[in-house]
Amino acid sequence: MHVALVCPAVPGHLNPMTTLGAELARRGHRVTLFSTPVAADVAARRGLGFHPIAVPEHESGWMNEQLARLAVLKGVKALSFTGKMLASSTEIGLRDLPDAMRAEGIEAVLTDQVSPEGGCAADLLKVPFAVACNALALHQEPGVPPVPTTWPYRRGPLAVLRNWFGNQLLNAVRRPARRAAAAFRSKHQLRPVGGQNDPDYALAQVAQQPAFFDFPREQLPSHFHYTGPWHAHGRDSDVTFPWEKLDARPLVYASLGTLQNRLKAVFEAILEGCSTLPVQVVLSLGRRDAVWDGAVPANAVVVPFAPQLELVKKATAVLTHVGLNTALETLAAGKPMLCLPVTNDQPGVASRVAWLGAGEWMLPKTTTADLVRASVERLLTVPSFRQKAEECRDRMAKVDGASVAADVVERAVTTGKRVDRAV
Repeated sequence: MHVALVCPAVPGHLNPMTTLGAELARRGHRVTLFSTPVAADVAARRGLGFHPIAVPEHESGWMNEQLARLAVLKGVKALSFTGKMLASSTEIGLRDLPDAMRAEGIEAVLTDQVSPEGGCAADLLKVPFAVACNALALHQEPGVPPVPTTWPYRRGPLAVLRNWFGNQLLNAVRRPARRAAAAFRSKHQLRPVGGQNDPDYALAQVAQQPAFFDFPREQLPSHFHYTGPWHAHGRDSDVTFPWEKLDARPLVYASLGTLQNRLKAVFEAILEGCSTLPVQVVLSLGRRDAVWDGAVPANAVVVPFAPQLELVKKATAVLTHVGLNTALETLAAGKPMLCLPVTNDQPGVASRVAWLGAGEWMLPKTTTADLVRASVERLLTVPSFRQKAEECRDRMAKVDGASVAADVVERAVTTGKRVDRAV
């Protein structure tokens, strides 16, 4: 079966999606990634086919300009701008995907939860599709705090009211993309859909977050499946790093990811805060072309881009923006973390890490060297942080997330029938 992959062309979505796609390819399916030309190398490294879309936007430099603007934003401004970018991506996908998928002879589609264009194209072509939640699952219900917030999980009418208001903000951010998809479906006389909570949306929905890495849920659709991290071993094999600079001191690895990663004040607070601690710090700027023009303490190594999986394994603690991939990679290694959520689902990831007892969080806008120093000291000296992180590691080690997710997706698209989770 020829399966199409559709997701945003950024590492936080491409890495897990192509890992899942590679597992489907390993089972004998032909898998093709439909994305902007910048993602061609990612597909090649996973042994997947590639079909470019959004070529005019790529050639004009428009997409790079959008990502550069997003890199300096945080909080609600970054969330709002992300919504606009996703709306543009949806419109471009609705323009390009149907013809591109026809040309490739696509027989099934696996689309990201924030990429409704994939499901629209699948329905237009009358082929089955499944949904992948590469970030935190965006499903809303009254008892669960919205994913763009650090709100703790609480029960009671005030918490429900708080959550309702937060979900209105999230819905406003997502509304432009949904409107574009709804207009496409109406134009082509396709059935309207209600989003992830719609019991008839897709044949299956799979999430790379484990069930324990979520607050208690009561209203998930029956065809939603928690699995486990979709991480490819050897993913960073092409990334160079000065390993000879590392010594025997406890290692603290720090990164703000690959998108909102131009917050120099936060990087400075990390370096200064750790400068007087008996540790060695590796700070990744998250971009292969990045240049650091600030001071570098004697106990720090600053690099443009780092082999994150290997460094997390060696680390004693991790300082992170808590994109879902980095958070799960850190927990899979049993390491506690200081969460510095910038925007989008990162606050929700941070609140879940704290809920599990595997780390602490602080907002980038309030981050100071003193606060970083105090938090890192706690992570290194309070045993419960490492114990909780190791408990998460042990629970994830029992499940091959990509294999479990591929089982569900394969069953759905090959049978054309909805796949409900076991009760």
